[in-house]
Amino acid sequence: MARAGTTRNPLVIAATALTLVAAGAAGWGGWQRYDAAHDDAASYAQARDDALAAGEQAVQNMNTLDHRTLEKGLDSWEQSTTGDLHRQLVDGRDAFAEQIVAAKTVSTAKVLSGAVTELDERAGRAGVMVALRVTVTAPEGRPAVKESRMLGTLTRTSEGWKLSALGQAPVGSTAG
Repeated sequence: MARAGTTRNPLVIAATALTLVAAGAAGWGGWQRYDAAHDDAASYAQARDDALAAGEQAVQNMNTLDHRTLEKGLDSWEQSTTGDLHRQLVDGRDAFAEQIVAAKTVSTAKVLSGAVTELDERAGRAGVMVALRVTVTAPEGRPAVKESRMLGTLTRTSEGWKLSALGQAPVGSTAG
């Protein structure tokens, strides 16, 4: 007569082993997910991407203006900016509008590429360089196309990243 309990059922052994492997895999996967969710590199990358997207859009906005929809364009400029740059645009809006209406120009910008040159999340500041193709069409003549690089400083506001400074990127000499 065979003794009960001395021999194990192979199905029970396999099920126990599979349960242990599944529990281990679930624990490892959970730890990996927790670690990724609390990774500073992921947070920094997201902040960089947000700053770049906002910077590219703001620089494009600042280089696009149509005399036929002037108020909308100038509003876009103001919505894209903050700080001293914003105050300069607001203060000079009427004089600038008169110039654009008199010239009857249409400028459109297309972002060719962009990069974040610096990012300080704690201070809420970032720098961007954006390459653009700007087409200016006057009432007479053919459209003028110019490619340029702009350097912008962004400041994080309650509404997101906004331009606080904008200027042409210097063009260096390659002559030696």
